[in-house]
Amino acid sequence: MVEPHAAGRLAAAIGRRPREFVGVVMATVAIFAIFTNALFLQKGPHPAPIFATRPLLKQEAPVASPRMAAPSNIASDPAAQSRAQLISDIQRELNRRGFYDGAVDGIWGTKTDAATRDFIQATGLKINPDVSDGLLRVIVASKIQNNRAATPEPARNDPIAELIAPTKRVLAIQRALADFGYGQIKPTGTYDADTRTAIEKFERDRRLPVTGQISDRFVRELAVMTGRPLE
Repeated sequence: MVEPHAAGRLAAAIGRRPREFVGVVMATVAIFAIFTNALFLQKGPHPAPIFATRPLLKQEAPVASPRMAAPSNIASDPAAQSRAQLISDIQRELNRRGFYDGAVDGIWGTKTDAATRDFIQATGLKINPDVSDGLLRVIVASKIQNNRAATPEPARNDPIAELIAPTKRVLAIQRALADFGYGQIKPTGTYDADTRTAIEKFERDRRLPVTGQISDRFVRELAVMTGRPLE
């Protein structure tokens, strides 16, 4: 217990030097805080900050997006290259006989398919209109010429007649419907009652709205089923 005269001397000293006393007190508190932090408050090895701070969030390394695989080049596939060359030869021979007027590009599209079927119908042969060496040999050996292709059609001034005139789109649709068993349709290129009936049957089978019309949705569904373009 501090004696009264000692307490009086301490109070007198504090009164004479208040700033020094405050500094000593603050230094004592700081030293006490440092020792307390070092001995009891730190979780990790010394040194560490006196007051705990919020830990920084660990930044994840950016993940590189996977690269899309490059499309295979047809030139690197011998089978695809051979098929493209065979189609080009068929297109070239059909062009010489007046059945095909498109580009010789090695692609079996609607125009090539229609020209092949026209050739088979003109010759009366029973062969499949598919890409094959046998089809090419038949075309090369044939002497038939499509004279209708060389004859230009007269100019039409009747808009109604142009609407009901045969079109390649209707012709391709009729052939596709006939090939897949939707009726005995004659490929005339003209939209008629038989074509409408076949379209309605197709729409019912595919659970589409039954309209009997050649709509864009109907053409897309038919192209998916046949596996070839109809435009």
